[in-house]
Amino acid sequence: MLQLVRQQRTRYTKRQKNRMDIKVIRSRKRMRTVSARVEQDTLIVHAPAILPQERLDKIVLDFKSRFERKKLKEDLKKKQDLAQVAAGLNAKYFGNQLKINSIEYVTTQNRKFGCCDYTQARIRISHRIGLMPAWVRDYVVVHEMAHLIEPNHSRAFWNIVFRYRLAERAKGYLMAAFRNSDL
Repeated sequence: MLQLVRQQRTRYTKRQKNRMDIKVIRSRKRMRTVSARVEQDTLIVHAPAILPQERLDKIVLDFKSRFERKKLKEDLKKKQDLAQVAAGLNAKYFGNQLKINSIEYVTTQNRKFGCCDYTQARIRISHRIGLMPAWVRDYVVVHEMAHLIEPNHSRAFWNIVFRYRLAERAKGYLMAAFRNSDL
């Protein structure tokens, strides 16, 4: 539905289940930039009136994707604090000998389940792991924590990882999840 309001055209799209509303405000005064913000589950996009609709649709999809990833990351952080998970696993499997500078979910990591920068003691876990069972998440965290001791996948590394009793089961789960994904 298009509506002309004081030199602005506004277009609304219907809300889908578990999706955000989108409100596009076109302005004749705005010449080049497109901006967006989220207010109460509504993505508000300000765009120039002269911007072609095809181009605007691509920009809106990009904004929507970014804001949804950000919200997902915040929701996962609220649901399960990875720092607490890592602290518990550090105590149980590593005798509290590991120092982790940061551990967080990331939404930009789509080909790997986890990543460890052992020189900086930073661990990043894919947001996809946060959507899997806790025992799978724990395996991935233990796997990445083991890289702080052994940076490669040597026999010594796997001996550390297999301290986690569900390691083999979790590996199978991840292999099946990867095979069934659209990667």
